[in-house]
Amino acid sequence: MTTKAFHDRLTPDNAAVLLVDHQVGLYSGVRDISLQDLKHNVTGLAKAAQVFGMPLVVTTTAAQSMWGPLIPELTDVLPDSLEVVDRSSVNAWDDERIRDAVAATGRTKLIISGISLEVCAAFPAIAALADGYDTYVTLDASGTFWQAKREAGLLRMQQAGVIVSDYSTLMVEALADNANPLAADVYAALDMPFAKLVGQIASAYTK
Repeated sequence: MTTKAFHDRLTPDNAAVLLVDHQVGLYSGVRDISLQDLKHNVTGLAKAAQVFGMPLVVTTTAAQSMWGPLIPELTDVLPDSLEVVDRSSVNAWDDERIRDAVAATGRTKLIISGISLEVCAAFPAIAALADGYDTYVTLDASGTFWQAKREAGLLRMQQAGVIVSDYSTLMVEALADNANPLAADVYAALDMPFAKLVGQIASAYTK
């Protein structure tokens, strides 16, 4: 990734979202973030992406055997028409169906979240980067099993040139202007406590 990629802004028209292995079995081992926060953040990411019309690509690993289905909180906010690609490969980017689905979006920037951070998010982020995409990993919409794994994943991604951020910052970057007619729906999707508080204050002053 060139230095320019770090300065090119995310927009609703240049980004897609890849959600990797947000499965019941894997969530049972997450220790670096509370499950309540993790579920809140990944569903907020998925909802905000849909407000923008950003394409979603969703994949699981061995859903019928090892790791189980998607968490129901995520399933509930995904479009009914969206096909979840179940695969066997450790690295989602090794599955041709995932690569083809991302390529079909026509987007050059890929926002990724996964369980676990250092494998399910980091591996496809690094691989897609090598294939010419600008890749972003949402730290707070990903999770892993102990602190050392979190630190190792962060170091490896930073060494490779993956951009690491959080779910709401990336969506707010894509929003760009609070005068955008979509702004209220984006903030509602992100469900950030301070944004709700500010909205309540604003409403009080307009009454």
